[in-house]
Amino acid sequence: MSNLEIGFTGIGVLLVLLILRVPIGAALGIVSFCGIWAIRNLNAALGAVANIPHDFASSWVLSAVPMFLLMGAVSYQMGLTKGLYAAARAWLGRLPGGLALASNWACTAFGAASGSSVATTAAMGKFSVKEMLDLGYSPALATGSVAAAGTIAALIPPSIALVIYGWYAEQPIDQLLIAGILPGILTALVYSILIITICTVRPELAPRTRIDMAMPEKLRLLVSVWPLPLLVMGVVGAMWTGMATSTEAAGVGAALAVLIAMGRRSFSFGAFRIAVTDTLVTMASLFFVVIGAVLFTRFLAVSGVPNYAATVLAELDSQALVLIAMIIIFVVLGMFLDPIGVMLLTLPILLPVCRELDMNLLWVGILVVKLVEVGMLTPPVGFHCFVMKSVAGDSVKIGDIFRGASWFLLAEIAVIAILIFFPQISLFLPSTME
Repeated sequence: MSNLEIGFTGIGVLLVLLILRVPIGAALGIVSFCGIWAIRNLNAALGAVANIPHDFASSWVLSAVPMFLLMGAVSYQMGLTKGLYAAARAWLGRLPGGLALASNWACTAFGAASGSSVATTAAMGKFSVKEMLDLGYSPALATGSVAAAGTIAALIPPSIALVIYGWYAEQPIDQLLIAGILPGILTALVYSILIITICTVRPELAPRTRIDMAMPEKLRLLVSVWPLPLLVMGVVGAMWTGMATSTEAAGVGAALAVLIAMGRRSFSFGAFRIAVTDTLVTMASLFFVVIGAVLFTRFLAVSGVPNYAATVLAELDSQALVLIAMIIIFVVLGMFLDPIGVMLLTLPILLPVCRELDMNLLWVGILVVKLVEVGMLTPPVGFHCFVMKSVAGDSVKIGDIFRGASWFLLAEIAVIAILIFFPQISLFLPSTME
């Protein structure tokens, strides 16, 4: 059996293991070890397993990930994000689908502190879904709007997915994070247009909410969320002006979150311990997957599959056709796998093609993260939908959540098309950086 045949056999075995629900990190590691052993020898396989995890875990660039996660965990545990939904509700509640709109923008703001789409969906779902259901909102709209809005956190800084993409694609992570700002805001705007349109055409889905609140009270609620803008400006500003790298900005963000909590007298060692524990647990599970993916990349490299695939796809000689292939691959795999797993499974094959066709890899990164997050809303896995189910409990059926999320897939099609036809939406802000 040739090296190329071993490579494609390994991909087939990996897919079977994933279908059997073997954890993705373990499946990647097992296939990679056996594949390298078959192509080279046992010592080479043992050497890869011994060296790659250390090289990965000691990467200076990737130290931004635990710092951004800690920043988000501290912000949540110490109440820096508290009041986001209340403020958004006060200002948007009178519009068609006002509470869904409030959830949409609150998720966007929360994502700027957490960097995790799953954490955003879970946290904001606790604040908003019950109120929407109590006021007669359609279960599909109430849950679907929050599940979809949670994906915005994967685009706006501090996006963990963009950090990992930048490390793998060897792109400047600070520029990638800044590149995600406008696409994230665009997504929130398109979602808002969709919510208003749906609730105008079908007002029974979202009964109008009477918000009897004077302007001074609205302003008070808006001012009460000052910790979050300060935190975001500190992190984004440090990267944008060139005062700090993405790793340094992540450390600044984590420290700033603690200092703000101390200044507001909401800091406690108990909450800090929970924040650190959550960060460590998330990092352990994330690194387990990514280390497996790096091993799998080494296996594919020695098998020659990436070069073969790059040659085949490059014969298309068209960025448009490659983009269509990317959309199909990411959407299909996203139905079954988690976003980071999908991204690291496909990048070894797609990146050489994108480089061959001279595609801007910052722009490609935004599209990749956008596409993998779509998979968080699609059945049968649709992880955001199951997170929402765990938050909503027995009051909502999983079918209603998927149905509500499907409305926002239409918005995603529009956003992806806009980002493809107008790359400058992703590239303008990075071009202004120092």
